[in-house]
This record gives sequence, structure tokens and C-alpha cells, in this order.
Amino acid sequence: MTMRHPEPHIDRVIALFEQLAPADLARWESYYTEGARFKDPFNEVAGIEPMRRIFSHMFDALGHPRFVVRQAIGGGPDCVLTWDFHFTLRARAMRIHGASHLHFAPDGRIDLHRDYWDAAEELYEKLPLLGALMRWLKRRLGSGA
Repeated sequence: MTMRHPEPHIDRVIALFEQLAPADLARWESYYTEGARFKDPFNEVAGIEPMRRIFSHMFDALGHPRFVVRQAIGGGPDCVLTWDFHFTLRARAMRIHGASHLHFAPDGRIDLHRDYWDAAEELYEKLPLLGALMRWLKRRLGSGA
């Protein structure tokens, strides 16, 4: 089920990410400005080509990656999307819950895309060996409340 937003530039981006395919990267400049900045827990880049490489790597490294947008908050030049990112890694189904802050240039293209998600909870804790260590650290450092 694709979410709809009343503002066309936001609705267009939701549709892009919910239907994202490798071929879409060839027309990235219709969604992002040339100097757009992108940041997530593993990357921080500026420009369309570095962003293309990040998303291309996603398609190469992960099985069946797809985004499901859960909510769009805000409008005008700023929007926050909450999403679930589904993929397989070594034949294991995974899901990351996160949010993206998007800032739109006057022409409706994105000039800032910042992803927020907890790499420890959403990824590391789910991996064998490393996950056991992360869960132990969480218990040890947590307040127990």
C-alpha cells in the first residue's frame, strides 16, 4: 500500500522510495540537486554521483531491498518520513526502522537527505556473535529501569 501525501514533491519522493529499483539511479538528478547532501550512520557525502554509489552498493550488497514509508510529517521545504527498510542478508530477512529528514530546494528536488536509525539496535544486535556482545553491553550499561 503506497502512502499518499497532499504535496506533490513529497508524494513523488515517497513513490520513488517505495518503488526504488536500480534503474531509478540513472535519473537521480530529477529527485536530488547536484550538490545535495546525504548522511546516514555509515556515510556522509555531497553530490549525486556519491549518492548513486551508496544506493548502488545497497542493491549489490543486500537481497531484495525495499522501503515502506509509514508516515510523512511536515510539508513545504521540510519533511520527515518514517520508514521500514526490508532486505535479506545472507538469506536472513532483516528490517530496519528509521526516519529521514528531507529538505527540498525551491524546484522541489531534495538538497538535504539525513537518515536517522540506530545501527546498534536495528542491525548489530541482530547479527550472530556481534549481536550477543551488543545485547550484553546494552544490559550492562542500561539503567535497568
